[in-house]
Amino acid sequence: MNLSVIIPIYNEEENIPALYERLREVIDPIELPDGYEFIFINDGSQDQSLALIQTLAARDPRVRFINFSRNFGHQIAVTAGLDRADGDAVVIIDADLQDPPELIPQLLEKLRAGYEVVYAKRRSRQGESAAKKFTAKFFYRILASITHISIPVDTGDFRIISRKVVDALRRMPEQNKFIRGQISWIGYRQTYVEYDRAERAGGATGYTYRKMLRLALDGITAFSDVPLKAATLSGFAVSGIAFLVMLYTLYSRFITHDYQPGWASLMISILFLGGVQLIAVGIIGEYIARLSANVRQRPLYIVSDTNITPPAA
Repeated sequence: MNLSVIIPIYNEEENIPALYERLREVIDPIELPDGYEFIFINDGSQDQSLALIQTLAARDPRVRFINFSRNFGHQIAVTAGLDRADGDAVVIIDADLQDPPELIPQLLEKLRAGYEVVYAKRRSRQGESAAKKFTAKFFYRILASITHISIPVDTGDFRIISRKVVDALRRMPEQNKFIRGQISWIGYRQTYVEYDRAERAGGATGYTYRKMLRLALDGITAFSDVPLKAATLSGFAVSGIAFLVMLYTLYSRFITHDYQPGWASLMISILFLGGVQLIAVGIIGEYIARLSANVRQRPLYIVSDTNITPPAA
C-alpha cells in the first residue's frame, strides 16, 4: 500500500511548516512499502503559501503541489488532489491543524481492517463561536433529515478513503461539489473515529459565512429534492387558502351583505401570494443554476503550475 495525503491550501503560510513536520512525524513510522506523497493544492493564496510549498517540494521529492490560476474553492481543490493522487489509500486533511495529523494511523488501521471509508467525527469543536457551532449543528441535522442518503453528522472532509472510492469520485462530474455527500452516496463499508477538534493553529479561516452558506446550498440541492416539494406543497396550500377566502368573500357579498370594501385585505393577499411565489421561484432558480453549470461543462479548475507528471493518455 502507498498513501496520498491531500491538503487544500488557502492563505496558510503560518501553518504549512508545522503541518509538514507533524505529518512526517506521524507517517514516517508507518509501514508503507510503496511510500507516501503529500499533495498540496494552492487555491489562489495571496500570501507566501505557494513559495513555502515549492521550497518543501525542492528538498523533499514526496511533496507534490498543484497551483491554481485563481481561487476555485475548497471542494474543487480537494477534487484536484483526488484527480492526481496515486495512493491506494488517500487522506484528506485541512492545513489549519484543527484536524490532528496524529489521527491518521487510527484511520489507516480501520481502513486496513476492511473498510473503504473512515471519517473523523468531532466530539467537540474548540475555538469556534457559539453561532458557528449552532449553524453547523443545525445544518448537518437538517441535511440528514431531508436527504435520501445517510450523511454522517458532525464530520468534515477529514477522512481516509480507498482507491475504490477515489475512482468512483472521479466518475462524478458535477460542478457544485459536496464531497462528503458524494462519498456517502457511493456507499461501501464506512466507519468513523471520534476526536476533539482543536483551535486553529494560526491565520484566519477562509471559510466565511457566505462560503458556508454556498456549501450548504450545494449539499442540499445535490442530494435532496425536498425544497422543490416544499415549494409545490406551499403552492397548493396557498391556493387552498385563496379558494377559502374567495368563498368567504362571495358569501359576505351576496348572502349576509356584510361586505366592507377595503385595501387591507387586498394588500395582505397580494403580499402573501407574491412572497410565496418568489420563494418558490428562488428555490427553482437554485436548481436551474446548478443544472446550467453542469450543461456548460467548463473544467472544474485551471492549473497554473505543478510538479506532478500528468498520467499517460
